[in-house]
Amino acid sequence: MKLTFSPASPFARKVRIAAIELGLIDAIEFVPAAVVPGQANEAYSRLTPLKKLPVLILDNGEVILDSYVIVEYLDELSGGGKLIPAGGPERWRIKSEHSMLQGMLDSMLLCRYEKFARPQGTHWDAWHDDHWNRAWSGLAHFARQPDLASRPFDVVAIGLVCVLGYADYRFQHCGWREAFPQLEAFNRAMMDRPSVRISAPPT
Repeated sequence: MKLTFSPASPFARKVRIAAIELGLIDAIEFVPAAVVPGQANEAYSRLTPLKKLPVLILDNGEVILDSYVIVEYLDELSGGGKLIPAGGPERWRIKSEHSMLQGMLDSMLLCRYEKFARPQGTHWDAWHDDHWNRAWSGLAHFARQPDLASRPFDVVAIGLVCVLGYADYRFQHCGWREAFPQLEAFNRAMMDRPSVRISAPPT
């Protein structure tokens, strides 16, 4: 299998963490890819018209899109039920919480594009602030969870690690640690896991 990735992508990081945790990291060849807003990439667009990272290319040439779907595929490949519950109400709770984290990352990415990719003089501050508030409200939601420190290391915990890592990488002065000490403690504990340390964004 091959995975397109960038060391800076929180979505690709999610898959890398999952692959390490599931014991599948050695079965995946990591292929660096650059996807830049406003710039064509014909070769990558042939893999996925959405031009998003990451993409998992199976040995038979089939392509699996979306970081969550890739994690779900890897989880099933390793026997199932390790990072995503196999069934029941807990499965739907985990999938819903992960969707919130995915949306938070989407909003953070849009904030990044608004400030650094959009040409000067065309910035839409209200758009930026709305998306940042969505991400910030999501952080508040997870900070209020009473089982945050003791929850299993599942796809939601992995997703939250990636959100916090992206906040550190792209929004160094946003103050999430001071605002949410529960998340800071969670993140500090998660950094003890080799999968989290190895996959951290470049500094």
